[in-house]
Amino acid sequence: MMDSEIWQREEVDSPCVKICVIHRKYDLCIGCFRSTDEIARWSVMTDDERTRVKSELAGREVRIKPVRRGGRKRRDKPPAL
Repeated sequence: MMDSEIWQREEVDSPCVKICVIHRKYDLCIGCFRSTDEIARWSVMTDDERTRVKSELAGREVRIKPVRRGGRKRRDKPPAL
């Protein structure tokens, strides 16, 4: 038996990316986009609950990530007088 086989589990993987910082306004981790409650409860959630949470994460990302406006072209343009 290989050592790696010991730690393999048949469950929904955590979306944690080891960037654990909570956004105050939204109470979401900026790394994985889970709420503090979801992070705390992850180990006792059912696979169905985990799957539901993971399906919602992409929609949460857009709430936290700032929308870039402009870009290089806009920055290089001199201000209008």
